[in-house]
Amino acid sequence: MHSDAATVDAYLASLPADRRVALSEVRAAILRHLPKGYEEAMGHGMIEYRVPLAVYPDTYNKQPLQYAALASQKNYMALYLNTIYVSQASAEAFERAYRATGKQYDVGKSCVRFRRLEDLPLDLIGKTVKSMPVRSFVTLAKAAQARKQ
Repeated sequence: MHSDAATVDAYLASLPADRRVALSEVRAAILRHLPKGYEEAMGHGMIEYRVPLAVYPDTYNKQPLQYAALASQKNYMALYLNTIYVSQASAEAFERAYRATGKQYDVGKSCVRFRRLEDLPLDLIGKTVKSMPVRSFVTLAKAAQARKQ
């Protein structure tokens, strides 16, 4: 579900209490592990963690390059981890580690879907967020974009 909230606090305040609590916890885990150089902002109707345009201005859509994002969708909450989208090795390692937790693996190309906070392995999320410095992510994102063309 798209939000027109201008700030992260406004976005969270607009959510039902259970989702506000869950997304706030995931947000806190992301912020604890987020490598230096990424910024948190609202974008595309959700909370984004992205590469500032001052660092990488040459994106295909002239928007900041999204590293991760959090959103409340109609039937679930979603965490978008673009590390697992731009790197097959990261995607495979993430899937193995996720499945090893015993939690239900409900993941698309970058979208980790969950209905309750307890459904998400927060330690793994933190480790995944921490795994890719800005420069490494930009390099992989450029390569992924080049493969699409």
